[in-house]
Amino acid sequence: MYMKRFFLFLFCLINSVANAQDITGNAIVLGHTDSIQSKILNEKRTIWVHLPAGANNPNNAGLRYPVVYVLDGSEHFASVSGIIQYLSEANGNMICPDMIVVGINNTDRTHDLTPTNSHLDYENKPTNSFKTSGGGQKFTAFIERELVPYIESKYPAAPFRMLIGHSFGGLTAVNILINHTNLFNAYTIIDPSMWWDNNKLLKQAHDVLSQKSFAGKYVFMGIANTMPASEDTAHAHRDTSAKTNHIRSILNLADEFKHNPNNGLTFSYKYYNDDNHNSSPLIAEYDAFRFLFSYYKLPKETDAALYDASAKLDVAAVIEVHYADVSKHMGYKLLPPETILDAMGHDYLEVNLNDRALALFTLNTKYYPGNAGVYVAMGDYYTVKKDKEKAVELYNKALKLKDDPKTREKLSKILASK
Repeated sequence: MYMKRFFLFLFCLINSVANAQDITGNAIVLGHTDSIQSKILNEKRTIWVHLPAGANNPNNAGLRYPVVYVLDGSEHFASVSGIIQYLSEANGNMICPDMIVVGINNTDRTHDLTPTNSHLDYENKPTNSFKTSGGGQKFTAFIERELVPYIESKYPAAPFRMLIGHSFGGLTAVNILINHTNLFNAYTIIDPSMWWDNNKLLKQAHDVLSQKSFAGKYVFMGIANTMPASEDTAHAHRDTSAKTNHIRSILNLADEFKHNPNNGLTFSYKYYNDDNHNSSPLIAEYDAFRFLFSYYKLPKETDAALYDASAKLDVAAVIEVHYADVSKHMGYKLLPPETILDAMGHDYLEVNLNDRALALFTLNTKYYPGNAGVYVAMGDYYTVKKDKEKAVELYNKALKLKDDPKTREKLSKILASK
């Protein structure tokens, strides 16, 4: 019950951010709108873009960030951006990297997010609701040949891409995974409409997943409870009635993923008994980031040793080895975040592990030599060590890079005490 209330609160909070103001009346900006004129779709498309705070810092000009592409952007952009901010170094965590978020909006959702034309609903009954269906191949071509190149040319994008899709968006994500596998590194598939066109894509997945290599690809799938109240997943799996067609097709897809362990795909899924089709995305997105970036967080035993005064370890080497491993998983060199190294270093100063603080502050000057903050931190170290001349030198160096009142205050205190 507590977790349900927590996620309900988080959902309301995140979705209010886009229109929020601080106490001074200034807007709290989660992202901005952009657009691209598509030749493939023959129309202008609006996208929403969230950039990490560090992307606006000129001292971080060389940094690149993984990109999350979110289908049904108007529905899920705020929640995904908020979760990333909370789980990443932007909030002092190391669960996932800070990332660029691209929300892809639709002009005709059914057209964009269905791979084939069909006039059957989830119970395989004829319907007039899907007259415009079947534009998924063009929509995927738009993403692959126009949107991704546009994002990677305009924004500080790293060569790691993730796709999130829910419902018809989940169907699209499965289609891209199966037929355009290398377009994304990681996929979050939430309660996908695998019943579409009499399970056509599900049948294709049965063949492709057993024949094709998915080495280096990660998939997390969330499954909502869309069954009648008296039933469970075991019954739905065996059932043949139309009322369980939606969840049964998803459970069958999970089976296809699980039954092909030799294709190289890293896969996990979770069933959300207390969430329906529309409430499942938020909690599934949260769980997806924790699974898809399970290698990003420092191992528990390593994290404990870092703050064990009796442990004999080279803290800088531990951090560098860890991020070298993270880089292998992500396919490009990823540096330890400056904010994390700074925070850890100052924690060390608080508990009198000064040598470890110096090791991390030195690492920061190695990776971020143009950032004033790394020299302020070094100045803090030498202040603690009562080496006033060295502290003054470093605070002055920081001020040459950025005039900051707090740094000037630190410098003034030292000069006044000499």
